[in-house]
Amino acid sequence: MALHDQTRKTASGDSGRAASGENGEIASRLLGWYDAHHRDLPWRIAPPELARGIRPDPYRVWLSEVMLQQTTVEAVKSYFRAFVEKWPDVEALAASPTEDVMKAWAGLGYYSRARNLKACADLVARQGGRFPDTQAELRELPGIGAYTAAAIAAIAFDQPAAVVDGNVERVVSRLFSIATPLSEAKGEVRAHVECMVPATRPGDFAQAMMDLGATICTPRRPRCMLCPLREDCSATVSGDPERFPVRLPKGEKPLRRGAAFVAIRDDGAILLRKRADKGLLGGMTEVPTTSWTARIDGATTDAAAPFPGNWRPVGRIGHVFTHFALELDVFKTMTDGGAPAGHFWSLADEISGEALPTVMKKVIEAAIPGATKKRRAH
Repeated sequence: MALHDQTRKTASGDSGRAASGENGEIASRLLGWYDAHHRDLPWRIAPPELARGIRPDPYRVWLSEVMLQQTTVEAVKSYFRAFVEKWPDVEALAASPTEDVMKAWAGLGYYSRARNLKACADLVARQGGRFPDTQAELRELPGIGAYTAAAIAAIAFDQPAAVVDGNVERVVSRLFSIATPLSEAKGEVRAHVECMVPATRPGDFAQAMMDLGATICTPRRPRCMLCPLREDCSATVSGDPERFPVRLPKGEKPLRRGAAFVAIRDDGAILLRKRADKGLLGGMTEVPTTSWTARIDGATTDAAAPFPGNWRPVGRIGHVFTHFALELDVFKTMTDGGAPAGHFWSLADEISGEALPTVMKKVIEAAIPGATKKRRAH
């Protein structure tokens, strides 16, 4: 198995030679652009570093790709730096308690990714701490699907894998004026990418396609005059690149309602509990809330509070999940009582470190502005 010390071909003169004809020229032009205009990202080994023999660390590639699923690059940067500082390799991550990983992930969303991240680290560590280098083997690991397996194989191990994310779908849809709605055209897009991937520098090619979509071939107002592929792009030639990718109209998300309860102890501690490990926001921490789900509403009054008290309304917060929107009426009370069964108190200076999803941070902020912000050391 070729692992992360394998030899990589990085000379820009070799780029795209294995791809034939027009596709080979596209790969060559794209890699030339990437050499000059690649983004500086904390998990990336840039072309000049590759030329000096610096190799990508599969752990960092895997971690970044999992974090980047359905999350923006800017949002991920600080989380990635914090993770690799605390857990510099997969063995360190595997040795950490799951609760610590969930706390570090809080705010990134899609929390099943964090649970799968820990499960994957545990398995890789048990198998010697090395990631497999083929897409098929990578897909056997927890939380690694087709896209992530292709990205790791290409970027970490220079395998000629077709890496197709949202940016790549947009670039290819415009390049070939794919008129089929994107939801039905994913196979067609992938087939085009498979034909374009060069045998040399496939990892750089994958990252170049992503960078092109993120910085030039943007959803709105693409900067076509700066695009290295503008002469190859049929959508640019036709003068209507924003027509692509074609999308079907989105249906409205259902709105669910519920209530949340912020109980504050005399010393400023806040009452919390842990959600069930499986399901929406699984394993995360929350204030007491009613039994809303993606399919049903929960109670919306203080009659559903976790204990009797002088609960007063302090506002309403909204949050959008993938498949539904949520509105929670927020209630607040002061108490000197103990924690009900299944609940615990978190001190004011510890709240920012709890594994609170964004929706729960909104709830607490509605009741106690600034409570979830990290406090500066004096």
